[in-house]
Amino acid sequence: MSVSAASTSTRARARPHRDKVLYPALVALVLLGLWQGAVTGFALPAYLVPSPVLMFETLVTDWQMLGSALLFTLKITLLSFAVAIVVGVLVSFLFVQSRTIETALFPYAVLLQVTPIVAVAPLIIIWVKDPTASLVLCAALVALFPIISNTTLGLRSIDPDLQSYFAMNRASRGQTLLRLRIPSALPYFFGGLRISSGLALIGAVVAEFVAGTGGNNTGLAYQILFAGYQLNIPRMFAALLLISLTGVALFVAMAWLSKVALGSWHASELSRD
Repeated sequence: MSVSAASTSTRARARPHRDKVLYPALVALVLLGLWQGAVTGFALPAYLVPSPVLMFETLVTDWQMLGSALLFTLKITLLSFAVAIVVGVLVSFLFVQSRTIETALFPYAVLLQVTPIVAVAPLIIIWVKDPTASLVLCAALVALFPIISNTTLGLRSIDPDLQSYFAMNRASRGQTLLRLRIPSALPYFFGGLRISSGLALIGAVVAEFVAGTGGNNTGLAYQILFAGYQLNIPRMFAALLLISLTGVALFVAMAWLSKVALGSWHASELSRD
């Protein structure tokens, strides 16, 4: 009886995880079927709207070009994401040490968020001579604010009773930071990672659009521009598909990382089972 109950409980826990994959996949199949049917039924030309079949065929035939472009865009995205994490966490630690510092500098962090990257990217590309470094800097600026805001909020969102307990035991500022503030901030930090990873990809693509350079080291944004100039719309859609799938993969990776780090102790992950 206990074995049966255990197996039933295991199946019950596995079902929500299976449904998270099954339901989106079914919706995707329905949308692709409607898209293919509309293109075929209305006889839409490929230079306006390619069919999903033609898009996937183009993805296979042009994979050598699109695959190398994907690797370049992914490199810029991951480098800028890493820069945003390091800088964002350090700035958050600085903010939490003093309300005066946070009050003085936080508006400038907001300024980075609200300033359009398309307006700043040309200047960065001119000032920074190395193309890769300039693209990484542009994308990192886009991805930085969610790390700063979420991590700072998490470092300040601590239980007052625990804070009083640490103060009663005369814990140093460093001990309070390492043993109380950082564990309390982890759910907020991983929430910021999920947002920032997608923004890093967006920043990388926008920076590539602004740079608009060709050659061997070109990303998916340049392939989209070049395909548009040639009216090769199937290749443009294939590149857009790769960008979308990359964004989904980054989000899934950050969700998995959050599950690994928080799944055994924090309510935000335990409540999903």
